Amino acid sequence: MSAIGKRVGDELYVHLSAVQLLADTEQRKRIESALMLVPEGKDAAPNVAKLNARTGKLSLLAYPGFEQEPFPELQAAWTFAPGELKSPAYRHYQDSLNPPILHRKELLVGKDHPEHGRWERLTKTAEELGLFDDTTTIGFRLNWERMIAERGYVLAGDAFVPHGNEVSGEYVSSVPNHKGPVRRHLTALSRNNLSAPIQLLLRSGLLVHGATVFDYGCGRGDDINGLVASGFDVRGWDPHFAPENAQCEADVVNLGFVVNVIEDAAERVDAIHRAFKLARRVMSVGVMLYGSEPPGRPFRDGFITSRNTFQKYFTQGEFKDYLEHVLHQEAFMAGPGVAFVFADKDLEQRYVAGRYRTRGIAARLQATKAPRVGVVRPPRERSPSLPKPPKVNRAEAELALVRPDLDRLWATALDLGRPPEPDEVENLESITANVGSLSKALRLLARHYDQGLLEAAANTRSDDLRLYMAAQQFSRRPAYRQLEPRLQRDIKCFFGDYRTAQASGMRLLTDAADSATILEACRQAAAKGLGWLEADHSLQLHVSLVERLPVVLRAYVACGLILWDALSEVQLIKIHIGSGKLTLMEFDDFDASPTPLLRRRIKVNVRRQDYDLFEYGSREYPKPLLYRKSRYLHEDYAGYADQLAFDEGLEATGILGDSDFGPAPEALAAALEARRLGIDGMKLVRSERIPDLDQRCGENFTFRDFIECGETQRRLSVRNIPLNPHSYNALFDLAVHVLDPLVDYFGAIKLTYGFCSSELGRHIHRRVAPGLDQHAALEVNRFGRQICARGGAACDFLVEHEDMREVADWVIAHTPFDRLYYYGRDRPIHVSFSPAVSGEAFHMLTTKQGRLIPRPLN
Repeated sequence: MSAIGKRVGDELYVHLSAVQLLADTEQRKRIESALMLVPEGKDAAPNVAKLNARTGKLSLLAYPGFEQEPFPELQAAWTFAPGELKSPAYRHYQDSLNPPILHRKELLVGKDHPEHGRWERLTKTAEELGLFDDTTTIGFRLNWERMIAERGYVLAGDAFVPHGNEVSGEYVSSVPNHKGPVRRHLTALSRNNLSAPIQLLLRSGLLVHGATVFDYGCGRGDDINGLVASGFDVRGWDPHFAPENAQCEADVVNLGFVVNVIEDAAERVDAIHRAFKLARRVMSVGVMLYGSEPPGRPFRDGFITSRNTFQKYFTQGEFKDYLEHVLHQEAFMAGPGVAFVFADKDLEQRYVAGRYRTRGIAARLQATKAPRVGVVRPPRERSPSLPKPPKVNRAEAELALVRPDLDRLWATALDLGRPPEPDEVENLESITANVGSLSKALRLLARHYDQGLLEAAANTRSDDLRLYMAAQQFSRRPAYRQLEPRLQRDIKCFFGDYRTAQASGMRLLTDAADSATILEACRQAAAKGLGWLEADHSLQLHVSLVERLPVVLRAYVACGLILWDALSEVQLIKIHIGSGKLTLMEFDDFDASPTPLLRRRIKVNVRRQDYDLFEYGSREYPKPLLYRKSRYLHEDYAGYADQLAFDEGLEATGILGDSDFGPAPEALAAALEARRLGIDGMKLVRSERIPDLDQRCGENFTFRDFIECGETQRRLSVRNIPLNPHSYNALFDLAVHVLDPLVDYFGAIKLTYGFCSSELGRHIHRRVAPGLDQHAALEVNRFGRQICARGGAACDFLVEHEDMREVADWVIAHTPFDRLYYYGRDRPIHVSFSPAVSGEAFHMLTTKQGRLIPRPLN
């Protein structure tokens, strides 16, 4: 085993400066050969190697801050598949808000490294604070910061400092908040009280504070109560519950689940018209869609339900066509059974353009492009002499006073990708009062803020506009004078004129039809962690990542969505590189399950403008599980670290093998149970079941073998059954980690003593120590305390016709045993396994008085 490097499961991490210290010559040669294949010209050179002992996969990792940062961030990775070294897969993390980080740096270098002692002390402090108690998710920056904050500390340089009361109990993220504090009250309302149309209005930014709302057909007023509690100006009318209320105009009108309960077709049309006439800006309409179950007894153009109520059901396409036919207005499908219709055509254009607009650009640019804060050393103690007052530059002092106004203006400029006009500046009044004028404030931005960020934002916004122009080719294009003011400004700023912008959109569509262009864009996306590239055949990713794709891929997706314009239920998208197809996938409980079930798959033929729909959940087509979900997510995604930990744990079991698919749900449960595992929420956990004694325990044994192998048990037939399910887990671990490798090398072994219950122990009177020998596994006494505090499990075994000293030496060299006791060349060996591996081996020597004394086995 290597004396150098950090081991995490099957992975070995070693700094390149310490590669020559590796004991394995083949590992050294493989790393050195891989370094020759890393292309030059990348942002950072690799300085750490990661080897997987099980699969042989090798990764070269770039941590630019390895020497300076206490927990350096990963900037780039070059990954080589097992086997012959070929061109590596490249991934960079410059744009990641939650990049992987490195702990325990001292293990990666030799002890002669000048910083080894300091890094070791830092690790010891982190251990004392309990920061490594749960290592499942701390390998990512934001999760690590959250863990430190939960322990009541902040990291200042390479020191953990208790934080003040003002942040007590709060997690302070290093990701900037571009729109002020998170409005948790809205989140809670959207989960508990508000209907789907209202939720979608809020998410789309169409319902904002200051806008008036009218709920047409408000029922008992649940939406009204929820919105009023959140500070909205809301009124409502209902023919049954609130007939006395006036029907009044409002900025936003909601016609939620009213149309579908009106049995008279003419009255249904009238209701839609009356509601739309009240809307100054936008109307949301919600209806019921057909489900898999029969909806009731046919009546007119709908159904009478079991409660004697009427329901008119639609498909998504029927609903869109119906609304557009009734109102002679374009209906925009915001979600399943929810549509928006705009009375304000400028707002409609902003909404449509916003669907092709990258969100949160200011926050992301400032978080990922700005230079990282360097290591801050704790201040040295100074003498109590009075410090000299610092010299204050007048210009700097004036700038500091107006910095809050400038910061808000800068975020607006980054969001637009250009200098804003007066009507686009929310804090214009404050800027005028504190800075003097908007033009002066813009000059200060040009002088004191990073214009490279503005250029990057401009490129993104230019791509957004190209995508919008490309999408306009499939609908009636408005004249320039009919465009809303912000679109006109964007066109003038980024393209000069409308015709040039439209031509750019057409070129984008042409590029989206070129397979070579799509392949190169997919490679670029995969290098940024935006999806999983499968052998240059397809790119599969979460739908939230689409807006961060190269613009030509966004255009490809947009073309596919012309036929299926309902992404609210879609979680994964697959871009087929060569065939011109796009697959949309909908899952049950995608975020709540580590292996969600596929409910529906829509395969769109972009070139033929046709699609095939596949529904799952029947006996003929059961719902398959999604495996390796983390592949399709980005490390910024909520819950990514937990999902990655689950995927790596499941991969390590060998259940999935090399297949791109995995077992059905029942087969997965059985395969996990055979390994004494189960799934609890988002975690892979040890089994809580008592197995059948004849169930396999590893590759070569059953649980009965460990329970009935002892001489006393066989002679007396004493009941010797573990009562704690975790005792079975401990026996399984002993078999898998120690005994199975032993059998693979030496052949069959003979178990002479295995599990020992309290009842069996009462019949064994010589040379037993239940509190130390681990034969009781994880059983507890009558006081509920573990009989053997060491944990794990133990057995005694003999390999017939073998020198047991040679067997003991092999176990010591090749297995992660806990404790081993050697009694003689022809006598059984006692060996145990525990997660807290001590690796202690003893020679049990007999004194003249007949006592056994343990001595280190040399």
